[in-house]
Amino acid sequence: MMVSVQSTGALERRMEVQVPKDRIEKEINERLRTVGRTAHLKGFRPGKVPINVLRQQFGSRIRQEVISDLMRTSFSEAITEQKLNPAAGPRIEPISMEQGQDLKYAAIFEVLPEIELKGLEGMDVERPVASVTEADIDAMIESLRKQSPKWNVVERASQNADRVTVDFLGKIDGEPFEGGKGENIGVVVGAGQMLPEFEAGLVGVSTGAAKALEVRFPDDYHNKAMAGKSATFDINVQKIEEPQLPEVDDEFCKAYGIPEGGVESLRQAVGDNMRRELQENIRAREKSQVLDRLLAANPMELPASLVENQVRELQIETARRMGARDASQVPARDPFVEPAKRRVSLGLLINELIKREKIAVDRERVNERLLDLVASYENPQEMLQAYQRQPEAMRQVEMMVLEEQVVDWLLERAKVTDQSTTFKALMKFGG
Repeated sequence: MMVSVQSTGALERRMEVQVPKDRIEKEINERLRTVGRTAHLKGFRPGKVPINVLRQQFGSRIRQEVISDLMRTSFSEAITEQKLNPAAGPRIEPISMEQGQDLKYAAIFEVLPEIELKGLEGMDVERPVASVTEADIDAMIESLRKQSPKWNVVERASQNADRVTVDFLGKIDGEPFEGGKGENIGVVVGAGQMLPEFEAGLVGVSTGAAKALEVRFPDDYHNKAMAGKSATFDINVQKIEEPQLPEVDDEFCKAYGIPEGGVESLRQAVGDNMRRELQENIRAREKSQVLDRLLAANPMELPASLVENQVRELQIETARRMGARDASQVPARDPFVEPAKRRVSLGLLINELIKREKIAVDRERVNERLLDLVASYENPQEMLQAYQRQPEAMRQVEMMVLEEQVVDWLLERAKVTDQSTTFKALMKFGG
C-alpha cells in the first residue's frame, strides 16, 4: 500500500492512498468463495458453483462492498502508519476505481493539534470564603414566605406588590395583534411578569377602572415581530389583592417538606441546603478560574469540524430547552461559536492532561455522582440500574468525574488566595 500526505492547512491533511489490485482481487475471490458455500443457483448444488459463475452473478455487488471496506480499513492502516490523529472522519475523493487497476483515493481530514501543556503550576486563584449565618437563614425563610402568600381582596388603589387582575387588549397602529389579548390575568405589580411600562401603569388604579397604557417592546424582545414596536393596551381592572404572608408555623413547615420537628427542623434543613449551595458556588468559581487560566496559557488552532459539531450540539440543547418542535425553530449558530470553541479547547486540554499525568477515573466518585443524579427520582435504584446499563451514559458520568479530578489536580498546584465575603454577596441573594 502506498501512502502520501500533504498539509493543506494548519490542521487539514490530504492523504492519498493506493491499494494494490492484487489485494482487491484476493478479497473479492475470498468473498465469492464464501458466498458460493451457500448460494442457490439453478443447475448447481450449494458449494459446487464454479467461481466464474459466481463472479457473473455476484461480482459487481461484492466488488462494491470490497472497495468500500478497503477504503475504510486502508484509511485506518494509513493513519496508523503515518502517525496521524484525525479530529473527525475523512472526506473521501475517489481517484481511480477502475476494475483491474489499483484502487486510489484521497482522504481529506483535520488532525488534532499537538499540545504542549503550559502554565500548570502556580495559577493565581481567588477562593471566596463565606459562611451561612442565622441572619441569612432568616432572610431565606422570609423569601419562602413571599413565595406563597395568601391574596386578600382590598377596596383601595393598587400599590407595588399588589396583585391586580385585569382584562386587556393590545393594539399596534390601532389594530389588535396576536397574543395581545388577555382576560382575568393576575399581575403582581413590580414582579417583572409583564413589561415595566405595563406594570408601572397598574400602580394607583382602582377596581372597575378602565385605562390605556402606552408600552414599547424592547428591541431584543423574544417575539421578533413585536421587537421595537409601540403598543396601546386598553385595560379594565377586575380586582385588587394584597399579599398576606403565611406564619412560620407547623403548617408552613409541612408545606416545605418538614413533617416533623417544626420550625427548628425547617431552619436546619434550610441552612443545610444553603451551605450546600454555597459550597457548590465556591467550587464553580474555583473551577472557572483554573480552566480560564488553562485556556489562556494554551492557545491553539482548533479543528473546524470539532467546533461545528459542538455548535450543532449547543443549538440542539438550546432548542430542546425552548421546547422547539422542528428544525425551523433551532436558534442561529453565531451565538454558539465562542462557547463551542471553549468547549473544544478545554476538552482537548483536559484529555491531554489526563493522558500525560495518567489520571485514572475515581470509581468511588463516579458512584457518588450517580447517586446524586438519581436522588431526585421517584425510584432512585431503578434509575441507577438504568444508568449502569447504558455505556454512553456511564461514559458521560466518568468524563464529568475526570474533569473534576483534573480541576483538583490543578488546584493542588495553584496559588490560592482566600477572599472573605458573605453568603448574600456571593449568591446575589436578597438584592
